[in-house]
Amino acid sequence: ATEEIRHNSAPVSIWRTYFVANEWNELQTIRKISPTFQIVAVLFFLEVLGFSNLALRDPWATLERPPQAYTPPYSLTLRYGVAATLWLCIGLLQVIFFTVFYEHFVEDKIRQFVDLCSVSNVSVLLLSCRCFGYYIHGRSVHGHADTNMEEMNNNLKRERESLCGQRGLVPNSDIQTFQVSITNRLRMQYDRIQDSLSRRSRPSRLIDASTANLSELQFRAYNTMNHFLGSIIDHGHPDMDYAVRDKLMMERVIGMEFMEATDKSLFYNDEAHSFSDVLFYGNEATLLIFDTLFFCVVDLGSQSFVLAAVLTYVQQTIFRFIRNSLGRRNLINKTLVDQRFLI
Repeated sequence: ATEEIRHNSAPVSIWRTYFVANEWNELQTIRKISPTFQIVAVLFFLEVLGFSNLALRDPWATLERPPQAYTPPYSLTLRYGVAATLWLCIGLLQVIFFTVFYEHFVEDKIRQFVDLCSVSNVSVLLLSCRCFGYYIHGRSVHGHADTNMEEMNNNLKRERESLCGQRGLVPNSDIQTFQVSITNRLRMQYDRIQDSLSRRSRPSRLIDASTANLSELQFRAYNTMNHFLGSIIDHGHPDMDYAVRDKLMMERVIGMEFMEATDKSLFYNDEAHSFSDVLFYGNEATLLIFDTLFFCVVDLGSQSFVLAAVLTYVQQTIFRFIRNSLGRRNLINKTLVDQRFLI
């Protein structure tokens, strides 16, 4: 009888959620370039091949100068131009190689994460602003994901042979990723649940933390939020319903929505997987330009490419650590996943 009660109260394995949370945690700081290779390549061209000689006030036609030749001082303008151009060119080549070759023939971690959500039967809602964010529809077309290896392989085979429904949110569609613009009513209800859960998760001052049943509160909090968001996707709240549509061409170009979500939330089909914009991955251009400016400014102040490279590597490491720490904390607070299960 005890086993039956436990089975009825927790019919779905939580390990799938933990696995998806860990994979998302690992995606926080992936980039389209290799920062270490970027620094080594720039130093190789500047110091070994002699590209730094192009920044001299009296440059030669060749990169190398004879030891007995006169070496004029560096021009700050040319030094900045050579360093910035070289850094941006190497970074651009890395991005092209990554997007054209590596993602198509080796692995695409962003698309793999979407597939993982579908196989795990876990959907993800990301809110980057108060009423705007992204939705990954991970509901399994087979109804459940807690299967053995044989059944899992059979399910994947049925999908390949088109013997089952498609993975998309809308029937007869395979689009799983969306940009969402939610109504203020939906956001207020979400905040109301989140605030109540936060208060319940904190023990009262009059109650010793050791006696408060935090595990039970966390379990209820997880179910409350999960059921609420699931009912929204299933159109279970007519006053907080949503509509799925394509973005207009001009909306895609300027990156802005013309329609405001007042009565219904709007789910925009997003085959480009724009949810990566909340990760380092989707902000590669900004990070590349920042690294370029940091490297050049340090070099102009120290007149040393090696020191600039070392400090650039240090700042990249610091920012990765900060992003991982804040992302991990946010993941724990918003998903109610126990931090002990985050690797």
